[in-house]
Amino acid sequence: MASWGEGPVWIENQACLLFSDIPNNRMLVWSENEGVRVWASNVDFTNGHCLDLNGDLLHCSHGKRGIYRTSAVMGLLRGDTPMQCVVDRFDGLRLNSPNDLVVKRDGSIWFTDPPYGIVSEREGHRAQSEIGLNGVYRMDPSTQALDRVTDWLDEPNGLAFSPDEKTLYVSDTSAALRAPGQGHHHIVAFDVINAKEIGNPRIFAVINSGLPDGLRTDKQGFIYTSSADAVQVFHPDGSLMGKLHIPEKVGNLTFGGPHHNELFVVATTSLYRIRLNTQGALAP
Repeated sequence: MASWGEGPVWIENQACLLFSDIPNNRMLVWSENEGVRVWASNVDFTNGHCLDLNGDLLHCSHGKRGIYRTSAVMGLLRGDTPMQCVVDRFDGLRLNSPNDLVVKRDGSIWFTDPPYGIVSEREGHRAQSEIGLNGVYRMDPSTQALDRVTDWLDEPNGLAFSPDEKTLYVSDTSAALRAPGQGHHHIVAFDVINAKEIGNPRIFAVINSGLPDGLRTDKQGFIYTSSADAVQVFHPDGSLMGKLHIPEKVGNLTFGGPHHNELFVVATTSLYRIRLNTQGALAP
């Protein structure tokens, strides 16, 4: 199905799940009635996705090194609608390769910018970093202002807010590109100080084995993260509550379904669906 699946997002009004097949430079779509098919090709190595408040689809583009938008047409998202640039520079310098993003209730766009799309040709285009560091950013869509909220992490990857948006969780996956035993494979928690600032970083959880690539929270505040062989579930106090074992390396995950109680897991080459007795934090 996919070479390396990533970036799943549930499209409520179309009852489908979109996700990336990054090495094959395409996006796939799954629905209950049609199964999996190609949604769009030649998508510039998109990775993470999120809906904004008006139903448009936001993409993290490794190839274009920015955040891009597919606008809904008559309320529907189509794979043949051209993408438009939202932001691809900070202080005049090109971003590295935005990886994952989330939209807060105030409409602001928060995203991570590690180097994974510029270190090889497999998931983007090899290039030198113009910025020279890896950061987490916040964009105000009303003013187009882009702020770097932190560069505390080595290589920020997945991110998710707690249900009350008072805590931001960000994974650091620098171990992905380093020799065994080197680099990070943990989740960092930040306090949300105000609309534009975060602080008080602390190691929330260390993930073994594998990496905490993708993150989501449910309505109870539990944190769901990827790892080498499972979705690991953590209490907000940082304790491991359990694991949902998957037969492949887990890349990313999201909540969806008509009742928002289905966990969709993109794991290497396959898509899995797990019905849970909870709902995603963003469920209405």
